[in-house]
Amino acid sequence: MKQQPYHKRFVGTHKLSPDTLMMSYGYDPKFSEGAVKPPLFMSSTFAFRSAEEGAHFFDVTAGRVKLNTEETAGLVYSRFNNPNLEMLEDRLSILEEADDACVFSSGMSAITTAAMAFLRPGMSMVMSKPIYGGTSSLFSSFFPDFGITVVPMTDGLSVEGITSAMNEAARHGQLGLVLVETPANPTNTLIDISLVGGQCLQHGLRTGHKPILVVDNTFLGPIYQKPILHGADIVAYSVTKYLAGHSDLVAGAVAGREDLMFAVRKLRGLLGTQLDPHSAWLIGRSLETLSLRMQRANESARIIAERLREHPMVESVNYLGFIKPGTREATIFAKQCHSAGSTFTFNVKGGREVAFRILNRIQLIKLAVSLGGTESLICHPASTTHSGIKAEERKALGITEGTIRLSIGVEDPGDLLADLEQAMQAA
Repeated sequence: MKQQPYHKRFVGTHKLSPDTLMMSYGYDPKFSEGAVKPPLFMSSTFAFRSAEEGAHFFDVTAGRVKLNTEETAGLVYSRFNNPNLEMLEDRLSILEEADDACVFSSGMSAITTAAMAFLRPGMSMVMSKPIYGGTSSLFSSFFPDFGITVVPMTDGLSVEGITSAMNEAARHGQLGLVLVETPANPTNTLIDISLVGGQCLQHGLRTGHKPILVVDNTFLGPIYQKPILHGADIVAYSVTKYLAGHSDLVAGAVAGREDLMFAVRKLRGLLGTQLDPHSAWLIGRSLETLSLRMQRANESARIIAERLREHPMVESVNYLGFIKPGTREATIFAKQCHSAGSTFTFNVKGGREVAFRILNRIQLIKLAVSLGGTESLICHPASTTHSGIKAEERKALGITEGTIRLSIGVEDPGDLLADLEQAMQAA
């Protein structure tokens, strides 16, 4: 595809950083009356200059015809493409160092559409555990009804743990997909992305069909972890979280190799799981401050996690900054993560009763699910986000009745600590 001036990544020989490109990449003011910021394109459909152009655009959109090097994609209908969607997808591709990206109406519609693009009845898949509760419920209860076997993987750090799950899945049909979330929600459990990717390649050489490796990068990405650089085929997001970052919209995204994204984009158009232009416009605006927001939240999270670790009511803190040196987890963290992040859990003594007493006495932090917003959020995963998982399984995965999840925002960390201290003292 022809590179337009508004897709500029260099000034002379100097390569521009992603932080800079979030301000302008994919947008040319001359197309919008000179407006410095992109306008909101609230249009369901777009006019063609000729009948021949319209026919060609539809052929391109449907995949019947490929663009030549001198062409740019044309706008057709907002179920397929829209200027706000395209600008956002361009910028997500930059952040992920991916060929292409697709945005969706929610994180769940993103992961569902991506999975459906590569799975068929009679096939199998591997899913890491623990994983976000909604993802777990979807693949544990919905996909098996369509003849797709889902096998859990609880050890993503060893060849034995990875291959045993993949081999078990392959016994039930062609292994089409390996889905992992790292760090995992809510326990911050790590998975070795390059090791899993390598085993997917080995499996493909043995069987003639390489499974697609999809990595949910919601907790750290795209600033502090880039799975594609470690062998992931597709990266998935709940954009609602850090990328959008203001708890005022719901969205999802996947990014990856061009041929894979073509399959996902085609199915998105058929299903109609695309994001609306207004939300795309808001997210584009949020990306301008993504690095700043995540940096502030990460600094505050470290301060709060250190204080919680010393509190007499706290049994343990699942914060990535506390990984024991010399362990396998420490090696993986150093290899693929650039920060400990700002979402973590801590386990209080006394189980659900004490956890609920603390939560009911919080005054500043919002008692709500979700994460990655400018405001700090706190919740009880066992009774909310992961309540659809059986109690025995939750316990085995480290999600206890005393587990509390914290997502640290951009408030003053001293104020957040004061709120936690008074709630725990009262409890």
